[in-house]
Amino acid sequence: MKKIFKILGVTLLVLLVYFGYTTYPKLDLISGFSAKSMASGHFIDHRSQELIEKNDNDIELITLSKNKIDENGKFTTSSVYGLKERKAIYREGLGATLINDDFDALKPYEVPKRTIIKNNLPFPYGNNEPKDTVFATIDYTKLNAAVSNAFDVKGEKLKRTRSVIVIYKDKIIAEKYAPGIDKNSKILGWSMTKSITATLYGILQKQGKLDINKPAPIPEWEKDERAKITINDLLHMNSGLEWEEKYDKICDATQMLFQAEDMSQSQLVKPAQFKPNTHWNYSSGTSNLLSGILRKQFKTHQEYLDFWYAALIDKIGMNSMVVETDMAGNYVGSSYGWATTRDWAKFGLLYLHKGNWNGEQLFDESWAKYVATPTVGSKGDYGAHFWLNAGGHYPNAPRDMFSANGFQGQKVFIIPSQDLVIVRMGLTEDAKFDFDGLLKGIVDSFH
Repeated sequence: MKKIFKILGVTLLVLLVYFGYTTYPKLDLISGFSAKSMASGHFIDHRSQELIEKNDNDIELITLSKNKIDENGKFTTSSVYGLKERKAIYREGLGATLINDDFDALKPYEVPKRTIIKNNLPFPYGNNEPKDTVFATIDYTKLNAAVSNAFDVKGEKLKRTRSVIVIYKDKIIAEKYAPGIDKNSKILGWSMTKSITATLYGILQKQGKLDINKPAPIPEWEKDERAKITINDLLHMNSGLEWEEKYDKICDATQMLFQAEDMSQSQLVKPAQFKPNTHWNYSSGTSNLLSGILRKQFKTHQEYLDFWYAALIDKIGMNSMVVETDMAGNYVGSSYGWATTRDWAKFGLLYLHKGNWNGEQLFDESWAKYVATPTVGSKGDYGAHFWLNAGGHYPNAPRDMFSANGFQGQKVFIIPSQDLVIVRMGLTEDAKFDFDGLLKGIVDSFH
């Protein structure tokens, strides 16, 4: 019996050492992800704790978290085995923010001013229901089969698609939602928010307020090799700055999203590893740096907060959208934009129409070509904060297709040659979901 207890004791010790070495350092990130996800999903989209835990937080290690929602205080807390408790607060207009112990949650804060355009127009240029339109050139049986095939059958948890919408010539020709999700559900776009951030630069450039080809206005870089980095380099993710982006480990990206107070500083302080425009390296830190640069274009924080909505989001009727801020009041331009599937589709339509929204030109037509032109070193897969199909990543989709992409397979596909916008929101990446098959099925339904 003593021998058995000794073996059990040694086994327990080994497990504790293994846990301490492999998992304990990640606890801060695990509980941070869970608390932030819980607060955003519950207070922005009114999802239940159970629904969030079964879907949004159904990720390896994140499932270890124990979560609590405080309805009156508008905050959530999460911890792992009672360790490393993290807190995320919700503030109307700013969404949810993961905070540290030093953050004063009672301090007054500014919120963006929103403008809801009211008219009697149907989707996409108004908030009325879209008019039914039947196109003789579409095989609707094939189209609906392709869309339906993107979803799990009852009892499965493989494809994990939440929604698909297909828009042709400004008309919704297919739209489907998974149980628990509908046209009013706000869904996190993750890195699709990067494309929103980039678009604001296109708008400022059209307004003559910014030149993306000039060096980035960052005083800390003026006396070293980083002085040559332009906004254009940052938009193309080829600044040459050091950055590690891996979500299965502690790295620059995870430390920024789940620990940093001011996310705009995370990339700014990194040294140069390569000369600008010679080495492509995907970096969420770069997108948040761009958000920080945008903030400095305005005299006040209020003007910065308002600009995102007045110049773009509310301008095209993405009225459901909420872009969340960090503790320092910066929009998290890399990752934290929420909107309904229909509103994400409006963003795609803006690019399909080369910046023209119902007669108003928000950015120059050349900007749509700019973001869809391959950047050096990306093998035709990346442009300026948009993903491309120029290199044939999706072999059965048109090569002129470009897209806003996000974690877990959020996609806004823009296909100019087909006059198509396709949105898929879900909980699976490319490796587990047949995006090429979905695109092929939709495109092949046209004759």
